[in-house]
Amino acid sequence: QVPLVESGGGSVQDGDSLRLSCAASGSGRILSSSIVAWFRQAPGLEREFVALIRARGGSSIYADSVKGRFTISRDATGRTFYLHMGTLKPDDTAVYYCAVGSEYTTDLRAYRSWGQGTQVTVAS
Repeated sequence: QVPLVESGGGSVQDGDSLRLSCAASGSGRILSSSIVAWFRQAPGLEREFVALIRARGGSSIYADSVKGRFTISRDATGRTFYLHMGTLKPDDTAVYYCAVGSEYTTDLRAYRSWGQGTQVTVAS
């Protein structure tokens, strides 16, 4: 398992943008063979998939609810991963979690490493 830390959450208005970051903390390292994903959990709801990307870069998958508005990416070193969230809506309000796994899947059960989460609140 890799200790992960997210940052970048906050309170914004409907239509605003935010960028979340995820990186391994301490001496941890995200292997290039890993899959990095973002999930979110709104109050009273189950944790749901948002987006994923191969740690080495390349292919990605998005939930239908965020397709065209959110972009998952990585920096040139492969150490920091981002979720660029555009045209935010109140329905995007949730705690956003970064996760790392070894399977190219949207199933959260496959992910063994999780961050502590960062709150995103979108006001109407």
